[in-house]
Amino acid sequence: MIKVLVSDIFKYIDEFAPFDTCEDFDNVGLLIGDAKKSVKNVLIALDLTYDVLNQAKEIDAELIITHHPIIFKPLKRINSNDLIAQVVSSGISVICAHTNLDKAAFGVNDVLAGALELNDVKVLDNSLEYGRIGKLKKSLSCDSFIKYVSKKLNSAVKATHFDGYVETVAVLGGAGEFAWDDAKKAGADAFVTGESKHHILIEAKQNDFCFVDAGHFETEVLVCNALKHKLQNKFENQVNFVVANQENPVCFCCGDNIWH
Repeated sequence: MIKVLVSDIFKYIDEFAPFDTCEDFDNVGLLIGDAKKSVKNVLIALDLTYDVLNQAKEIDAELIITHHPIIFKPLKRINSNDLIAQVVSSGISVICAHTNLDKAAFGVNDVLAGALELNDVKVLDNSLEYGRIGKLKKSLSCDSFIKYVSKKLNSAVKATHFDGYVETVAVLGGAGEFAWDDAKKAGADAFVTGESKHHILIEAKQNDFCFVDAGHFETEVLVCNALKHKLQNKFENQVNFVVANQENPVCFCCGDNIWH
């Protein structure tokens, strides 16, 4: 059997989510490790945490693929107990596909649109190729749509309400609040993303627009399973791909009820 190298997996990801399409502020690619190392087990995660590293060790992974970069800002020092130091000492390589995977066909935002079962999905204009826009199978009242998003994404959401119906929906996973106005101009009745500032919610409300903040984690973690299936189909019977057991680091509280 021909060995699969870290570089082989990197090159394949580069085919459908080119690393050079990332934003200037981003840090993607092979961030830690050896491109020439052979790979049999790979762990896929949204974020590389101590827990994810331990899971990688448990399955004898030679490679971890994450969406969010483990190295983002310049490092001034690394202590032996730091996560980066422990990853390096483990010998496990790390590939990050961030904003390049956000933009990619079948990437984060296409997966999010699919989770909401949108039809006729297209790239949302003026959203730096991030956003997607499509239509629901049937129109829903604003309240029903908010509940629909919560159920589909298994997420606690916050949203602006208007007395109307939602049919055309735009999505942009993660920190996509900047594109809400583009969504409205493109004819969307609602916009689903993962973060929201107070003043943007006020503007959306004043414009009779349904802005749904479904959580950064919940709007992006879906891509991990999609990435697993895509990679497994390519490297079938050669590499074992596993999605990490991940939990939202944020907990929610409403009155006496608290949940994770």
